[in-house]
Amino acid sequence: MKKIIKTTNAPAPIGPYSQAVQAGNFLFVSGQVAINPENGELNMANIEEETHQVMRNLKAVLLEAGLDFENVVKSTIFLTDMGTFAQVNEIYGKYFTSDFPARETVQVSVLPKNVNVEISVIAIVS
Repeated sequence: MKKIIKTTNAPAPIGPYSQAVQAGNFLFVSGQVAINPENGELNMANIEEETHQVMRNLKAVLLEAGLDFENVVKSTIFLTDMGTFAQVNEIYGKYFTSDFPARETVQVSVLPKNVNVEISVIAIVS
């Protein structure tokens, strides 16, 4: 059985997918980019602010499901430039402070809306 998670506190999907899907004891959160849900505009002033917006969007989806970053067991970071890894990692680390999830970070040639970073997570539902 699956349950669709939807919140107005994170950007609406830009395609045929859900913000998150709960399946059993797992929550699969779709990749988030730096769209500000309040105005629909990209927040790309710099890589740090872009990453903060991505993390705020992830947090909003997790909260809608009654979870937070402590429930995350796996994350995937997509970057268009691995040269921004240190800055993204520093911001990411402000949201995950202990019992870190498993993770991979990969460089890709392009991301939706030409953003620089996209992050998806899998969380455990207790």
